[in-house]
Amino acid sequence: MKLLLISNSASPGESYLEKAKADLSKLLGAQDVKQNVVLIPYAAVTYSFDEYVSKVNKALESEGIRVYGVHEGKSPIEAVLGASAIFVGGGNTWQLTRMMQEQGLMEVIRKRVKEEGIPYAGWSAGSNVACPTLSTTNDMPITEPQSFHTLRLVPFQINPHYLDAHPSNHGGETREMRIQEYIISNPDIYVAGLREGTRLLVQDEKIELLGDKPMRLFKNGEEPREINPGEDLSFLLSGASK
Repeated sequence: MKLLLISNSASPGESYLEKAKADLSKLLGAQDVKQNVVLIPYAAVTYSFDEYVSKVNKALESEGIRVYGVHEGKSPIEAVLGASAIFVGGGNTWQLTRMMQEQGLMEVIRKRVKEEGIPYAGWSAGSNVACPTLSTTNDMPITEPQSFHTLRLVPFQINPHYLDAHPSNHGGETREMRIQEYIISNPDIYVAGLREGTRLLVQDEKIELLGDKPMRLFKNGEEPREINPGEDLSFLLSGASK
């Protein structure tokens, strides 16, 4: 597999996909692949899918990457089958999951990525749906999918935009407390808290944290711990404890 799972599209003061675009270029490699990337923009809610495609193309033009929307042709399935790489953009994970399920894309994408080895990149919601379920998203459930099950490209969960902060005058649960609830209910699953500006690169049986911040890792029965870029993360792909 070749996956790039990105926490967020941009941090304050950055342009769209600024930190990730060089890694996206490396992931895709050959120029013919860069020119045949299907973008799944279904997570967009407050702007159109065409606007999403235009935004990504503008951001990645300097890397020679050109995307087309999965909604633009006769059939979303045909668009995925004809692509050399797949991008899944961020936005609302609930809408993204529902639309991918309704269009029959989950198993098609999974087969193309896991069996055929074409590159997959997702940011925010697009990273969520690479996991077994959408259950560690931060988004409000604005619509109801057919199920919580997603692509299962990796055997662990991701919480994008992971925050350590507990804002003043806020009496609700922290992000860590919410993840602790999840791992108690799902004791066999790791959750990777991906801070903004970080991403996970998966190549075959190797997984690497990229960026300038550590990742917060959670598993039931274990103390949450910080994982720094460069540390061995291969155990995440097997699901084994370490």
